[in-house]
Amino acid sequence: MDLETIRQEARAVAEELITTAQMKPGQILVVGCSSSEIHNSKLGTDSSQEIGQAVFEALYACTKEHGLYLAAQCCEHLNRAIIVEHEAVPNAEIVNVVPQPKAGSSFATAAYQAFRHPVALEEIRADAGLDIGGTLIGMHLKKVAVPVRLPQDHIGDAILLAARVRPKFIGGERAIYDESLKDGYPVFDD
Repeated sequence: MDLETIRQEARAVAEELITTAQMKPGQILVVGCSSSEIHNSKLGTDSSQEIGQAVFEALYACTKEHGLYLAAQCCEHLNRAIIVEHEAVPNAEIVNVVPQPKAGSSFATAAYQAFRHPVALEEIRADAGLDIGGTLIGMHLKKVAVPVRLPQDHIGDAILLAARVRPKFIGGERAIYDESLKDGYPVFDD
């Protein structure tokens, strides 16, 4: 597997999702990544530190450029815990675990090693997400998750799914809705 191609593919899908989801600085992008699936192995069977690192580097650089936080989902061995910068979630309940390539994922391990102040959480409510290889990130998205169909639907051999969120519609047929909220959350200029 060519690592530069993987970096380019990961960067391209992140840019596309950030644009489509109209993400704003300070928001959180959650990513689950199976390095096994990227190089055509079954999920959780053939972890690659090099691939996990390549995907992380591309996504981390992209999110930083946009002023976003990257949240790295661990694998099921760590109950899909999240690794994120502490400043993104200063009041969150932290759990004690350090991901490893075969117990947490190579991608989450790369995040833990690169973040300035990494913390592990049992859950997060992110604003958009990328699922690379069937890692089931939906539990870490705010309600209501909306699928985003990206032109690129794979990274390497891994199937890629993307999502953004929107506010819930409540109130039934007599309710009136703010049309500007259909595609995302409001931005207030103070």
